[in-house]
Amino acid sequence: MPGVAGLEGKRIATSYPGLLRRYLDQHGLTAKLVHLDGAVESSIALGVADAIADVVQTGTTLRKAGLALFGDAILESEGILIRRSEGELDETALDHLTRRLSSVLVARSYVIMDYDCPSEILDQASALTPGFESPTVSPLAREGWVAVRSMVPSSEAQRLMDDLWDLGARAILVTEVAACRL
Repeated sequence: MPGVAGLEGKRIATSYPGLLRRYLDQHGLTAKLVHLDGAVESSIALGVADAIADVVQTGTTLRKAGLALFGDAILESEGILIRRSEGELDETALDHLTRRLSSVLVARSYVIMDYDCPSEILDQASALTPGFESPTVSPLAREGWVAVRSMVPSSEAQRLMDDLWDLGARAILVTEVAACRL
């Protein structure tokens, strides 16, 4: 689809039909909007739509679905904290809210990596995944093996999985972190 003009007459899946309709109107385009609540990126593969309009933060989910961004952003936004400038302010509640929001933002940069490894490679494996204080290490029922859990930067997860596998670790799992306080 060459640019936004290529959307003319196409089926476009979105969770934001009002916003998309205004965008198309501004560009003098008509299209059939397919309103979906979630998993919009799968609609093309399922034959439900020819294109999608969705919220994108990093584009990772789109790339995994074999899709690519084109055209300008329909809307750019950011979240901000606003408080009253006068009157009583509960500083403790504000502190808690700020910490909670920060914990979600920080968590997006990390994943939890779990893996099993022979005890004799634990020092090498732990050097790859040191965590913040140290990795959590638990003995396994299998003699000479341990389970390791560590928080690692999400941007390094795939490389670390390869390195751990090559070292001899097995059952390597990666789990997203919803929130954390470091």
